[in-house]
Amino acid sequence: MFKSKKTDKKKTGIKKYLYGLVFLLGIIFTIGFNYGLEYSSSNEFCESCHVHPQATQSWKLGNHFDNRSGVLVKCVDCHLPPDGFDYLYAKTTTGLRDVYGKLFKDEDEFNWEAKSTREGAEHHIYKSGCIKCHQNLFPRALSKKGEDAHLYYDSNSETLRCINCHLTTGHFHEKSDDDLTKSLSDKNPELFTAAAKLKSFENFTETIPNTHVSWEMIAIPEGSFKIGTPKEESYRSEVEGPQKEVKISKFWMAKVEVTWNEFLQFLEETGVQGRTEDQKKSVAEKNGVDAISGPTPPYGNPGQGWGKGERPAITMTFYSAQKYCEWLSKRTGKTYRLPTEAEWEYASRSGVESAYFFKGDPDTYSEKSFWNSLFGTDTSIINSYAVYRLNSRGKTGLPSSVKENPFGLKNMLGNVKEFCADWYVPNYYSQLSDGVIDPKGPASGKERVVRGGSYKNDASDLRAGKRNYTKHDAWMVTDPQIPKSLWWYSDCNDVGFRVVCEFNDKLFQISK
Repeated sequence: MFKSKKTDKKKTGIKKYLYGLVFLLGIIFTIGFNYGLEYSSSNEFCESCHVHPQATQSWKLGNHFDNRSGVLVKCVDCHLPPDGFDYLYAKTTTGLRDVYGKLFKDEDEFNWEAKSTREGAEHHIYKSGCIKCHQNLFPRALSKKGEDAHLYYDSNSETLRCINCHLTTGHFHEKSDDDLTKSLSDKNPELFTAAAKLKSFENFTETIPNTHVSWEMIAIPEGSFKIGTPKEESYRSEVEGPQKEVKISKFWMAKVEVTWNEFLQFLEETGVQGRTEDQKKSVAEKNGVDAISGPTPPYGNPGQGWGKGERPAITMTFYSAQKYCEWLSKRTGKTYRLPTEAEWEYASRSGVESAYFFKGDPDTYSEKSFWNSLFGTDTSIINSYAVYRLNSRGKTGLPSSVKENPFGLKNMLGNVKEFCADWYVPNYYSQLSDGVIDPKGPASGKERVVRGGSYKNDASDLRAGKRNYTKHDAWMVTDPQIPKSLWWYSDCNDVGFRVVCEFNDKLFQISK
C-alpha cells in the first residue's frame, strides 16, 4: 500500500502550519515575556506591591534620583542582580516573598528602620548592580578621601561591599545628632564644681568637675558565686565551664553603660578634631588631663543616626574605653577601670544562680526554641529587664526603658555587649581554683572578653554566663585608613562598656 502525493502534501502543509504556529507562539511569548519583565521592573510596579512609602520618598530625595548627571536609577538597578539567570532567579524569589508579605503580613509590624541598616541591606542590595553603573572608581572629581577608600576597596574587594561606605546613597537619610565636637551634657542646667565626695561604701552620684555630666554608681557588696554555667543549662557552650567558686571584693559599678553624654565630654576635652595644638594644650591644662590622648575623628557615624544623649556610647575600641577610664580617673581623683570578667558576672547575677536574674529560662524566651518559633511566647518579663532583638526595633535603647537587677544595675544582659578587662582564653575557667579571690584573667591573649547580650541578640545570648570576645580585625574591615583607627570600630555597633570604681579606704579620708 502506498501514500498518495496528495496525502504527503497535506501532511507537509500541516507540519508547516504547526511550525508556523509554534514560531508565532514563540514570538508572542517572547514579546509578552519581555514586556512583562520590563513592566514588572518599573518603579511603579514595585511601588504597587511594596507597602513602604517611606522608601519611595527617601529615594526621590537621594542621589540616585536627584543628581547632577540626570541619571535616574530604578529600584531593580540596586535591588536585583544586573542580568542573566541570577536576575531571573532573584526577581522570582523576591517577587514571591513580597506577594506573600502583601497578602499575609501586617505592614505595620515591619521594622523598616532595621532593614535600612547594613545588616538588613546586605540581603537586598547587590554589589554587581553597583559596579555595572559605577565602572570607573576613580573619576576626576573624586576626593582624596574617596580615592584612598577606593584603593582600599580594590585591595579588599572579596570582603568589602559598596554599601560598607555608601549605605545612604540610594535612599536619603536624615542625619541625627552626628556632631561629635559638641557635648550633649549641657542639657543638665547644673554645673558641677567638684567630683563626688564619699563618706561610706554606698551608692553615689559621680560628677565631673566643670561640666554638667553626672551618673549613678552602685555599691556592689563583697561575696562569693559560681562563675560559669552548669552543664544542664540550655544553649551552654564549653567555654562557659567548668564552674568555679569565686570570691569578689566590694566595688562600685555604673548603673548603666557609659552614655554618649559622658563619652562626648571625654571627646570634647581630649579629642583632636578641629583643634590646634595650643587649643588642645589649653583644655588639657585646665582640666588636668595633659597626659591623656583622645580620639581622632571616626571614619563613619558612631551614633548610627539614632541619637546620642543617654543612649549607650558605641563603636569605640577597647583601647578607647581604656583611655576613657584613664581620663575619668584623673578628672575625679578615683580609680576607674573596666570590670574584670568575674566582677561583671557577679554583678550581673546579683545573687541569682539561674541563667537570668529574673523569672524564666532560655527555652522560655528564645526564638531558637521550635515551640516558640511556631506559637510564640510571653516575653513580658524579659522585655521589662533587657533591650534585645525582639523589643529593640534594631537599635540601642534608653536606660529608662528597663528595670534594675537586684543589685540596682540596668541592662546588664542587654542593650549593648560590654568590654571586660580580661584577655580572652576559651578554657580559662579550668585554670581557676575554687575559692580564688578577685581573678583578673589570663596574663596575655589576642582578644578581650566581651560579656552580656545586645539589642541584636536572641534571648539565649542574654544568659548571665554567656561568654564572648572582641573580633578586632573583623570589626575594622570597612575602615580604609592606613593605619586603621585606634579609637573607633568601623563594623561593630553593638558593643559598649560600663565602668567600675575601685574601693579604697583612702577615698573616705580624702573626702573628709
